[in-house]
Amino acid sequence: MEINEQDWELVNDDGFIYWRLKRPRLDSTAPAAVPPPDLAAEAKARRERKKNVLLKLKAKYQQEILHWELLSNTLKALQDRTQNQPPSASLPESDQTVSVAQESSSGSTHQQLTDTLLAQVEAQEATISEISRLCDVAEALCDAEEQRLKQPFIDLPIWEASPRELITSLLEE
Repeated sequence: MEINEQDWELVNDDGFIYWRLKRPRLDSTAPAAVPPPDLAAEAKARRERKKNVLLKLKAKYQQEILHWELLSNTLKALQDRTQNQPPSASLPESDQTVSVAQESSSGSTHQQLTDTLLAQVEAQEATISEISRLCDVAEALCDAEEQRLKQPFIDLPIWEASPRELITSLLEE
């Protein structure tokens, strides 16, 4: 096999200079073997791709809307539960202390006041536990989103176990 210098060309690729075999040149006088592109088919394919992208986006937004509606309904239910507390729960704290001083004369009024205060505390406890549960849900959503955003970086081949595997994975791409 004889190497002819005319079959090789010198290439400067951003300062990296090397020799390579000359690429075959297309003869401009030869008729083109490639048929002209079908513009109607390309437009139809483009519309289909656009339609698929829009359908995916619509599904994503619908899922997000359903999630927000669920959170909104949960918040409304929580507000309804706190508004349905006994009437004495809505009294200001200073009015409650005045009523405690006035009603301290009989044992039954103490029992009623204790029951009222206990009901208030239980309602507040339910509210706090519901808010805590909602915070846990929000935190879980944030953690899942963070993990989803970090995963592409974790999956990079740079984290492979050995340099050989890294080089192999880079060569495959």
